[in-house]
Amino acid sequence: MKNYRTQGFTLIELIVVIVILGILAATALPKFVDLSSDARTGVMRGVEASMRGANTMVYGKAAASNQLAGAGAVSATATISVTTSNGYAASSTELRKVLDLNPASDFSASGTISHSGATGTCQVGYAAPLTAGGVPTYSPDFSGC
Repeated sequence: MKNYRTQGFTLIELIVVIVILGILAATALPKFVDLSSDARTGVMRGVEASMRGANTMVYGKAAASNQLAGAGAVSATATISVTTSNGYAASSTELRKVLDLNPASDFSASGTISHSGATGTCQVGYAAPLTAGGVPTYSPDFSGC
């Protein structure tokens, strides 16, 4: 008679593997639970890039209208006019007019454009150039995203 050997895992081995996987999942879970902060930071980096791009377009419109010094206004669309300062948007509120921030309820603009879902400071500040030929200043602060 042949001696057959059974193959497979015992119940104890399976339970040990499941327990080890549970411990690994419990230690790795906190790293993946709070991805919202990273997501808000990424969104605000995108907002900063959009601000820079939109402001470049405003500057192009101002240059075409010969409004590169002092205060002015350019028509971004048939219904949207942006007040400018030395060719760039005069404030973050003016710049927000040409940004498509979606959903709009996630963002607020009062001197800065900030993410309303953040618990701390999660914003991009903006300042128009003080002199003709100057460049605007963008000051991101993602410390509280």
